[in-house]
Amino acid sequence: MEIIVQADAERATELAARIIATRIRERPTLVLGLATGRTMERIYERLADMHRNGLDFSGCSSFNLDEYIGLEPDSPRSYHATMRRLLFDRVNFVPGRTHVLNGRAADLKREARDYEAAIRAAGGIGLQLLGLGETGHIGFNEPLSALMSRTRDKTLTPRTREQNAPFFGGDPDAVPSRALTMGVGTILEAEEILLVATGPAKAEILARAFEGPLTATISASALQLHPRCLVIADEAAAARLTNRSYYDFVFLNEPEWAPYREPGS
Repeated sequence: MEIIVQADAERATELAARIIATRIRERPTLVLGLATGRTMERIYERLADMHRNGLDFSGCSSFNLDEYIGLEPDSPRSYHATMRRLLFDRVNFVPGRTHVLNGRAADLKREARDYEAAIRAAGGIGLQLLGLGETGHIGFNEPLSALMSRTRDKTLTPRTREQNAPFFGGDPDAVPSRALTMGVGTILEAEEILLVATGPAKAEILARAFEGPLTATISASALQLHPRCLVIADEAAAARLTNRSYYDFVFLNEPEWAPYREPGS
C-alpha cells in the first residue's frame, strides 16, 4: 500500500485521472471498477476531457460498486443515471459493457450472485476506483461488514444516509435505507485498487483506516492487505496521518511516480 498526498482536491483528482488514463492506455481492454460520490465527479470530468483528446474507452468494461435498492434505473438519483450523466454518455464505452447493480431486481440475492458471475466472466476487475465513506466504508460495506464478504444487500447506517443526503435534496430520510454493494472480498480481488479521499471530513477516518488496526468496524482497513493499493489524498484529508514524511519520500523517489511528479518537486 502507498499513500500519495497532493496539495488540494483538484490536484488529487487530477492525479487519479492521469493514473486511470495510463492504465487504460497500457491495457485497452481494462476492466474498471467504478464508484460514485463528489470526489468521483471531478475524476470523471477529467476523464471525459481526456477522451475528447483521444483517450479510448471502446475496449474497456466497467462494473459499479453499488446501487440503492428501490430506485428505478432511470431515476435521476440512481447510480445508473448518475454514471450515465457523469461518464458513460460522455466517453465511448461500447453499449453493454458498463454494468451497474439492479436495485429493482425481484430477487436481490440472485442479482448479487449474477453480478459476481459477470465480473468473473469479464476476467476480473483490473483497476478498482474507490472513495472513502465517513464511517470508513468502501462501497456500501458498512461497519462490521465481513472482510471477505461478497456482493449482497446491506442496510445503510444513519451516518451514511446523512452523508448522501445532499444528493436527495438535503433530506437523510429521502435516502434509501438499503443498497446492493460489492463485498469487501469482491473488492480485494481487483488487481489494483485506487482510493481517493479529499476534504477535512475524511482526515480522522483515513488515518484510522490505513494507519490503524485491521478491523471489520472500518471496512477500508482491509485494503491494508492488498498488494497493489494506492491511496491519493489532499492535504486536508491527510492531516491526521502520522507517517506523512515516509509517504512523501516514497512518492519523490519511486521511479513509478516520476511521470506524475510536478517539475521541481
